Amino acid sequence: MAFINENKKLVSIIVVLILAIGVFLSLALTNDKAIAKINGEAISKDELYEKMVKQYGPDTVEQIIAEKIVALEAKKQKIIISDAELNGEVDKLKTSYGGEEVFTQMLKANNTSLDDLKADLKNYLTLRKLLEPQIKITDEELKAYFDQNKDLFGEVEQVKASHILVEDEAIAKDIKQKLTDGADFAELAKEYSTDVGSKENGGQLGFFPKGTMVTEFEDVAFTLPMNQISDLVKSDYGYHIIKVEEKKEAKEANFDDSKADIKETLMNQKMQSEYSIWLEGKKKDYDIENSLASIVG
Repeated sequence: MAFINENKKLVSIIVVLILAIGVFLSLALTNDKAIAKINGEAISKDELYEKMVKQYGPDTVEQIIAEKIVALEAKKQKIIISDAELNGEVDKLKTSYGGEEVFTQMLKANNTSLDDLKADLKNYLTLRKLLEPQIKITDEELKAYFDQNKDLFGEVEQVKASHILVEDEAIAKDIKQKLTDGADFAELAKEYSTDVGSKENGGQLGFFPKGTMVTEFEDVAFTLPMNQISDLVKSDYGYHIIKVEEKKEAKEANFDDSKADIKETLMNQKMQSEYSIWLEGKKKDYDIENSLASIVG
């Protein structure tokens, strides 16, 4: 999906910026009024607008033309992306990020919304349906990729754990007693934990392999039975109270189990290279007039 969207956000911002400035300048300034001056020498709104068009215009127009061609080709072939398909892709992303909460955080961190993500997914799925019939992936290619990337498909032993971290031993003992008395682990983590990276999530650390945490923490986390709460664990960071929620055993890479993921990876790679060829071929089927080319050329 990255190959059709990597510049999309930038292009959208540029388009909005150019249009917004153009509208603002048209409403706020007369043709002869300067937007800035240097030693009395004026910079006009036309100078600014022309500069922006020359700098950003060609790429923006080409991007819009490409999007229009994709939409027209999809209409010709009666390609429709259903809500079920979109929601299915969103669910896959949620699973890959480890759940709804982390997925929502990802959206926020990337300054995007679920609606924006669905729009990008719809564009990707549309283009995929247009290109997929002409892309072939052989069993030999799948096996070659697997052999070259086995480390990507095996799984090391992992645990999913939460913890409460405090600096003072007396406070840690008090928290442990509250847990023994039936208090909620997540609520106590939010109230007491000094680990700012996990406390708002109830101390949740997600899945992690050996070698990720300090030795004292891992020695307990990888031996503690599921759904049990540890005694106090001392490390250089303070006192941990650990709860293990799930475990994943180590798993060797298996070609048959990995074929679907490999095919998806190769499909995206081939779409990356096929898209440009496909687009240039489709441009010949349309009467395209680009007036900006003569302005900035």
